[in-house]
Amino acid sequence: MANIKTAKKRIKINDTKSARNKAIKSKVKTLIKKVDAAIVAADKDLASESLTEAISAYDSACTKGVYHKNTVARKVSRLTKKVKAIA
Repeated sequence: MANIKTAKKRIKINDTKSARNKAIKSKVKTLIKKVDAAIVAADKDLASESLTEAISAYDSACTKGVYHKNTVARKVSRLTKKVKAIA
């Protein structure tokens, strides 16, 4: 356990940030599952609508520093390719 005041503060800050990051990642994963379910069901309208939400969530997570920009670009690209393959 930390004894120094700044170290204690750092621990609290890290806990807060990791909880925020975990919530954001969980939301993104949920939206990805929604897109995947629409792809499996071959529902192009629902898939494209869900894809828009997922991309928005990915971009938001990227700007907040949860994901690296190249990781987001790669995942969005792959997901978009899957949705376009439905047609």
